Amino acid sequence: MGRIANIIDSVKSIHFRQTLSQLITLGLIVSSALIIWKALMCITGSESPVIVVLSGSMEPGFQRLVILLQGDIMFLHMSKEPIRAGDIVVFSIDV
Repeated sequence: MGRIANIIDSVKSIHFRQTLSQLITLGLIVSSALIIWKALMCITGSESPVIVVLSGSMEPGFQRLVILLQGDIMFLHMSKEPIRAGDIVVFSIDV
C-alpha cells in the first residue's frame, strides 16, 4: 500500500504543478498585454491607441469587423498638427 500511496501523491503533485504553471503563464500573458497597452498609450498619446471598426460607416476605406474573421484594426495617435483633408478623425464620447 505504501508504493500505491506514493504513486498517488506523485500524480497529485504533478497535477498541482501543471495547474500552477498554467496560472503563472496566464498571469504573464495578461500582464504583458497590459504593459503593451500602457506603452502604446504613452507612445501615441491616446487613451485608446487601438480601435476596431465596428460599423460600415467607413467603407470602402475600412472594413467592419465581422465575427473576428475579417475587418480592420486602426492604430491611433494624437497629433498637434492641424487637421487636413484626408485625415481620419475619431471622437471619444463621454457618457
